[in-house]
Amino acid sequence: MNDYYEVRFDLEPCSEDACDLLAGMLAENAFESFVPDETGLTAYVKKDDYSEDAVRAVLADFPFDCMVVSSAELIEGQDWNAEWEKNYFQPIVIGDSVVVHSSFHTDVPTAQYDIVIDPKMAFGTGHHSTTSQILTALVNSDLDGKSVIDMGTGTGILAILAAMRGARPVTGVELDGFAYENAVENIALNGHPEIRLINGDAMALADVAPADVFIANINRNVILADLAAYAEHLKAGGTMLLSGFYEGDDCDMIIAEAAKYGLKPESQTSDKRWACLKLIKS
Repeated sequence: MNDYYEVRFDLEPCSEDACDLLAGMLAENAFESFVPDETGLTAYVKKDDYSEDAVRAVLADFPFDCMVVSSAELIEGQDWNAEWEKNYFQPIVIGDSVVVHSSFHTDVPTAQYDIVIDPKMAFGTGHHSTTSQILTALVNSDLDGKSVIDMGTGTGILAILAAMRGARPVTGVELDGFAYENAVENIALNGHPEIRLINGDAMALADVAPADVFIANINRNVILADLAAYAEHLKAGGTMLLSGFYEGDDCDMIIAEAAKYGLKPESQTSDKRWACLKLIKS
């Protein structure tokens, strides 16, 4: 059973920026999914990864001038799957190019690339702003015949879009076993059995050839720790797309670390303070 803690954070006053920052801080402490609303944030973390001390530490370091009240409730995994799908996963629409939706959604707009995923538990679609920025970057990239590695593939959305746009081969790497199984299901749903999935972390890249495009939509700390391995598995002249962190200091830290491995920033986008970096390997 994949049991999760549902942790509620009520903020007074509440703002979108405060919720985004709180989600980012919680993501660095094993929290996997976040549902913001007008009065705060609901966050989800695996039962075995939940720590009251970690939550207290996050709130103690929270820089916004507001009062935060938290409470936690244990949610059984099987019950939560249906609840998440029905109430929290909303389609992602990128203009008329991409739509990401679940099999239970109706009235989905027509798009050139229609991706069907059935998210399990708290993996959902990841942070909407980070996912949508990389989806947009992939739509605007020439992927035909290019090799792609999608590190931390989660539900497999980015790997699936890369394959739809003609990338070959496409490899997804996911550490969490439950997310890996979900990605396997979603890749089958979309009819792309050629996508290779690996259940592992950055060390699993040892069995993967360097790619033309390397994607990592994870978080700042993981990216900083594994950037050397990422760069090693990107061809010279290749493109690296990174997201899962904030503009400003997070970007500066990643750009500085990337320079050590011959990765130079080409462009940066941001949405709701979430950033996406495009780097080229010299």
